[in-house]
Amino acid sequence: MSLFSVPEARAELAKLKPVLAEIVEVRADAAELAASLHDGSPTNLGGLPELKAAQARLDDLMTTVQATGAELKGFAPLLVDFPSDVDGVPVLLCWLEGDEGLTWYHRADLGFAGRRRLP
Repeated sequence: MSLFSVPEARAELAKLKPVLAEIVEVRADAAELAASLHDGSPTNLGGLPELKAAQARLDDLMTTVQATGAELKGFAPLLVDFPSDVDGVPVLLCWLEGDEGLTWYHRADLGFAGRRRLP
């Protein structure tokens, strides 16, 4: 596992933004398709083949995120962590869906509950 500096993680997040935006879009389509198939209500998005295609696309997109060394920790909402260290302490630089940029971190052993603003 390689560590990201804060500038490296911010640059990687900037490159990942289109991928993350597509995950949000495809995630919504998959949810609508699944609900439609479950309760029989129609949707303009299609049916089972379109749901399977959306699920496959989500798998591809999530693999793209993880191939960077980032960790996809949450799916709804999206939560992406970048392994790093602050003053020699293992931390995860933390981006949550809706955050403008990468401005949070938490100690690796504390998880999201220990989230703090980057200095």
